[in-house]
Amino acid sequence: MLRRPSALRLLIACLATAAAAWVQAADVRVELAAPDELRALLEKHVDFLDQRPESGLDEGGRVAILRRARKEIGEILATEGYFSPSIESVEDGEAFRIVVTPGRRTTISQVRLHFSGDLNRAEGARPARLAALTAAWSLPVGHPFRQADWDAAKQQLMDAVSARDYAAASMTASHALIDPETATATLSVDVDSGPEFRFGRLDITGLGSYDPSLIERYQPPKAGEPYSLDRLLRFQTALQNTPYFASVVVDVDRESATPDAAPLRVHLTEALPRRLGFGIGASSNTGYRVETTYRDAHFFDRAYNLVSGIRLEQRRQLGYADVFLPPSLAGDLDSVGVLAEHTDISGLQTQRQSIGVVRTIPRGNIENRLSLNFQHETLTPDGSLPSSRKALAANWSWTRRAVDNILDPRNGQVLNLQVGGAAQVLLSDRNFARFYGRYQLFVPVAKRDVLILRAEGGVTVAPSRDGVPQDFLFRTGGAQSVRGYAYQSLGVRDGTATVGGRYLAVTSAEYVHWYSGDWGVATFVDAGNANDERQLFKMNFGYGFGPRWKSPAGPIALDLAYGQRDHRLRLQFAVAIAF
Repeated sequence: MLRRPSALRLLIACLATAAAAWVQAADVRVELAAPDELRALLEKHVDFLDQRPESGLDEGGRVAILRRARKEIGEILATEGYFSPSIESVEDGEAFRIVVTPGRRTTISQVRLHFSGDLNRAEGARPARLAALTAAWSLPVGHPFRQADWDAAKQQLMDAVSARDYAAASMTASHALIDPETATATLSVDVDSGPEFRFGRLDITGLGSYDPSLIERYQPPKAGEPYSLDRLLRFQTALQNTPYFASVVVDVDRESATPDAAPLRVHLTEALPRRLGFGIGASSNTGYRVETTYRDAHFFDRAYNLVSGIRLEQRRQLGYADVFLPPSLAGDLDSVGVLAEHTDISGLQTQRQSIGVVRTIPRGNIENRLSLNFQHETLTPDGSLPSSRKALAANWSWTRRAVDNILDPRNGQVLNLQVGGAAQVLLSDRNFARFYGRYQLFVPVAKRDVLILRAEGGVTVAPSRDGVPQDFLFRTGGAQSVRGYAYQSLGVRDGTATVGGRYLAVTSAEYVHWYSGDWGVATFVDAGNANDERQLFKMNFGYGFGPRWKSPAGPIALDLAYGQRDHRLRLQFAVAIAF
């Protein structure tokens, strides 16, 4: 005779079955099965994958996740050109798997670019420009359709049209017609170039402390000049880089009723003219440093920029004041300055006072610099007699910078040549002529590395070094020179001090390997010397390695260098920028 289970036993069995089902549901993980080329994209944007829902994953939960997957994954795949995907679910033990089959990828079958406005006139260079715009279209027939590529292609087209002549160009229509059955896309873009623009009068706002003629010195576009976005940005950058303005916005009136003479709007916010600054720092060449600076961009109630300061270093102390004038209408920069300096380097104490004028003539990547400087100095070498000398010296410096990045070059070259001298008949103790050159070559290697080659040489033509200021003689050694030796310790011995000689030669080879990010490591060989007799000239070698860090001011170098002559290691650091 069969006996019915008691109500208690039935209740316990039901609870056990429900608990087992709840444990199994709670332990289910949501996974993705998709082609490798799409997996990373989907995992980045779908946030419910690889989760174990705390409330379990019952039948209703599975349906909800599949519905969500079809919506979200379908939208993501559409941006990649997959408009007919299959998105299903499969249960596999502890995994609830979303299986994605993207289907055929949509490709471009037809492109139609239509232009209207002045650009569509069959005159001058317009037909050639239209042909070039069409040829440069970045999403041609046969190319896979992606939403990001479609948006980028339209933006690139508009940038190319509006960058020159057509400031008011607009896109009047754009369509991407998708045929899911054939997996093809037909693209259509209509661009109205609008009228041809030329720059008109300057319309300046926000200028209070300075005369409007100051703006003219930064070479604004001339009235009647064809509109160019690059020209506009160069003018804006020139104003922004001055000490006079905190912000600068330059644009042409794109809704002007006279596009052939559209006003050039310059909106300025003046910077505070006077600034007091403080700083601290350190250098392996001159030691720890504290400094205070004072700047006045409205000196003498004019647009003269006073830059002055006092700098106290372990081996050098100086005070300086320079006044920089606004550029001339041709772009030349003039300045006048005074300097008082005391140094105690390699056993030589120098006290120097100087006053000078400088004209800098920048022309593209070439800079000419002409200077006339009168200086008086007193030298006190350890273990030798003190002396004094003076000179009214003229100097010409020519620099050509052709590098890919002025602060962190990896490809290109920099060349600097200098010629200077003084004559006894013009307030100088000695007739002399000084010739100097420095060359740096940057050679890219592999994907991120760079080989840096440097050569430096100079000669001072004079009967003797006596009476020639130290600035026109040569010492070397230290960071960014011959590493492994103390700063300016290579030169001529006078007592126990090192003083400048009439001849200089330095060479260097450095290889920098950059890791991912901003860190790298360099190894180098330097050789060089400064001397007063060519017959006694002998190169001193230094070897080493050290880390590099790409700071906003340029790569910071920390080097452990061995000086072969001195048989010792030195830790030297500097900001390793091109000169």
